[in-house]
Amino acid sequence: MTNIDYVKVFESSSAFPRPSSFCPSYGTAGFRADASLLLSTLFRCGLLVAARSLLLGKSCGLMITASHNQVSDNGVKLIEPDGSMLPQDWEPAATALAQCSTDQEVVDSLRSILTTGVSASTLNTPSCEGILSVLFGYDNRPSAPDLLKAAVAGVAALGVQHQDVGFVTTPMMHFVVHQWNSPCRPASTHEAQETYFETLIGAFEQLVEGLPRPPDGGQLLIDCANGVGAHHLVKVQQRLWSAGLQMVLFNTGDGQLNMECGADHVQKERVAPTGFPELKPYSRCCSVDGDADRLVYFTVAGSTSEGTTMLLLDGDKIASLTAAFIKDLLKQLPDSVGSDIKVGVIQTAYANGASTSYVKEQLLLSVECTPTGVKYLHQAAHSYDVGVYWEANGHGTVLFSAELLRRLEKAERVCSAAKDLLLLSKVINQTVGDAFSGILLVEAVLRRKAWSLSQWDGLYQDMPSRQIKLKVADRALITVEDAERKCVTPAGLQKDIDALISEYPAGSRAFVRPSGTEDAVRVYSEAPTQEQANDLACRVGKAVYLQAGGVGPMP
Repeated sequence: MTNIDYVKVFESSSAFPRPSSFCPSYGTAGFRADASLLLSTLFRCGLLVAARSLLLGKSCGLMITASHNQVSDNGVKLIEPDGSMLPQDWEPAATALAQCSTDQEVVDSLRSILTTGVSASTLNTPSCEGILSVLFGYDNRPSAPDLLKAAVAGVAALGVQHQDVGFVTTPMMHFVVHQWNSPCRPASTHEAQETYFETLIGAFEQLVEGLPRPPDGGQLLIDCANGVGAHHLVKVQQRLWSAGLQMVLFNTGDGQLNMECGADHVQKERVAPTGFPELKPYSRCCSVDGDADRLVYFTVAGSTSEGTTMLLLDGDKIASLTAAFIKDLLKQLPDSVGSDIKVGVIQTAYANGASTSYVKEQLLLSVECTPTGVKYLHQAAHSYDVGVYWEANGHGTVLFSAELLRRLEKAERVCSAAKDLLLLSKVINQTVGDAFSGILLVEAVLRRKAWSLSQWDGLYQDMPSRQIKLKVADRALITVEDAERKCVTPAGLQKDIDALISEYPAGSRAFVRPSGTEDAVRVYSEAPTQEQANDLACRVGKAVYLQAGGVGPMP
């Protein structure tokens, strides 16, 4: 490509050699590993995102974060001009570039990416003054500054400008990149961040305008995971209090990032986060993760002889609440607007079976199952006028089609439901899962319905479930299909799993899938009682262990 100085790329690459023992692979949303290993990966991701900007003629983004991982880890997420994730068909190229062993291989891999992506005559030159740039954001991990320098060096090697968005949550970064490429481009990245809060909070205020405060005064206890979210939530506390939402923040930075706190910890361990006060029964609490793109609600039920009971309202419950509210509004639209609107709830195999039944049988909405990973759910959601998705871990959002938004805009002056749906599309971050957006969504719906957490939880009763992880010599021995619900290899394993499931009551299920990040196989089971779910998971685990070369003690 005549516009690229490959000698400069070669020379810049030499400062960031890949550790010989490190073989990075693109995961669900990017690269993630111990921060000490990632300098070469960040440099090469800088190259990749700059190349992507040149090919598209628009600004892209790069977010440095490891989300809910421990503080010693870090990672990178690449962001498209519209705020979405890197296209899946670019992931092999990202992995190949990250795994290059020499500087010449880096040059050759980059050259292949550019020549495959576009002809030389249409490559945008780096001299698009002030228009073309790569935006950088990062969370509060101590490793971020050094990794940022490596990423900037990669972008600079292609002659592309960069903008430092600064200390932001991942969802804010996706929103800012989208704004930066919009017709009404903000004057600065700071203005784009202000637009983020004004858009979400402004819509929330209109949705709850005139409604009484909840019986508890609107108090919501928020576990911030000692992450970047706390830095921004503090700024909007007073404004939201005026709108009837009193956010009380915990784990705001004094403790270690994601250590015994955060959405992932609360959802998987089903315990309140460290640093929380003793909870009153049914007090409203929620937890976000380190980069604030996951959200779960929780509380404690009334006291029993054995103490209080943890009540978790995870991503499945958020999706069900949201879908129910949206369906109610859609029913109020005139036929000229809403008669043919296609609504879908997208789940993975990990979604609790009771949530699937509720959506299908009570809400009468379509349910689509995709492989594990938010990139799959997000893609599927685009095929609906309203695509609702949340993983059980609390990562999710709702996508509204451009055509539906045009219809709603025409009807909003004469139909309050159309106006409310438009406001929901603004409260809900349209680019990616967003914990802060999720909080405003849940609080608005609960206020509109005048519901408590116990009423929300009463939508359906979760089936008891169990997850276990088995170490194996080679996870590639396990292959799956049907959105990871059926095992293809080893031959005969699915037949054994089906036979085991048949020994349990109707409604029981189990599946296995290879881990996306380590040599392990994950087993999930559901059954009418917790004892049965535990037993089924262990028996399926033993079958996997025997056929897939388990390592360590048998379950």
